[in-house]
Amino acid sequence: MKLLYAKSHWEVFDRPVQEFLSRTKQDGFDGAEMFLPWLKESPSEIQKLVSDNGLFLIAQINSAGKTPQEHLDSFRKNFQLAVDSGAMMVNSHTGSDVFTFEQNIAIFEEAIQLSKQAGLTIAHETHRGRPTFSGPATRQLLEALPELELCTDFSHWFCVHESQLHDQEDTIKLACERARHVHARVGFEEGPQIPDPAAPEWSQIVDRHFELWQQIIDLSKERGAESLTITPEFGPPPYMPIEPHTQKPLADAWTVNTEFLKVLKQRLKA
Repeated sequence: MKLLYAKSHWEVFDRPVQEFLSRTKQDGFDGAEMFLPWLKESPSEIQKLVSDNGLFLIAQINSAGKTPQEHLDSFRKNFQLAVDSGAMMVNSHTGSDVFTFEQNIAIFEEAIQLSKQAGLTIAHETHRGRPTFSGPATRQLLEALPELELCTDFSHWFCVHESQLHDQEDTIKLACERARHVHARVGFEEGPQIPDPAAPEWSQIVDRHFELWQQIIDLSKERGAESLTITPEFGPPPYMPIEPHTQKPLADAWTVNTEFLKVLKQRLKA
């Protein structure tokens, strides 16, 4: 099984797409992950730019609005952007933690049908503010929808549960079984992002994240997957902590991600 690494557009979303893609390729990534609704380029332009740089595209999209219907409508629109842009996979922030279980189920059911029709995997991210904000909430969804697939970002759950998730091993295993994409950011009990995973004071919690990521890889191999995509996703401020008064970031997110790519390639075993 191959491990394929993508670079998020997050830190430099205000820079030209070509500049981002060229830098992504130069820094050793296999693909690019971009939030399509933010881009001014047309889907055909995005597809050509990504291809010309020898990369694959993970299309990041979301559902948005005040009502479940608005979320459904926006999801359909954004998913079509992903299809038209030639995405290899979709990573989606789907639904809302303020909707009922039944309302979110309806949104996910629509997403599953769209995924089947297009032949395009949709990995729904475990994220605060979404119905996947916690382990138990996500488990309910996974048990109700056997075809629901995830982008696992365990950093959010570390923060939500104020724990390293040792008391949720069955839920973690189920989430790992359904993982089709990984956001490799390190969170901790009081926040979704440590400043720099290379700092020795964070080594124990970094190790715990690697245990979880390796579990995803092992389970992916067991089910016969040919590849697994991983995006190191340390973000800029306000995810990146800043100094008081000066507002200087404690670390440069792009540098953190490119250095962490080397660590991921060294430590994760397919």
